[in-house]
Amino acid sequence: MLHAEKGHATELNGQGLRIGIVQARWNESITNALNQACTQTLLELGVATESIDHVLVPGALEVPVALQALARSGRYDALVALGCIIRGETYHFELVANESGAGVTRLSLDHQLPIANAIITTENLEQAIARQTEKGADAARVAVEMACLLRTLK
Repeated sequence: MLHAEKGHATELNGQGLRIGIVQARWNESITNALNQACTQTLLELGVATESIDHVLVPGALEVPVALQALARSGRYDALVALGCIIRGETYHFELVANESGAGVTRLSLDHQLPIANAIITTENLEQAIARQTEKGADAARVAVEMACLLRTLK
């Protein structure tokens, strides 16, 4: 699949890559759609079905610990974080969004492992539904592109 971004065309080839996906169950209809789009795009990019591992966790705050376990295993070329945080009436939205995002970024840097962060944060359910397919597919493309990039840099 050809991936064009801001005038640059990159051939994305996921053959031979092993990808781990961690999906939060909170807002499950959205995260299921994120996972479906992500997995379908990984397959379209050439990642083999048996090279995609999928783990479910309760919510976005639990995503980083599962990502950490996968990263420590040394079996993956890239990981994907999937979740959906919808603003409520309390400060909890900011806490969950900030902490889950910071945890994903820290793990990626600590393990020198690409982690595509598709924990979406929205104001309402309608915004989440509008983004679920695109963001899931984007996460797959980011994971494959970054895994391939890091292979060339090592």
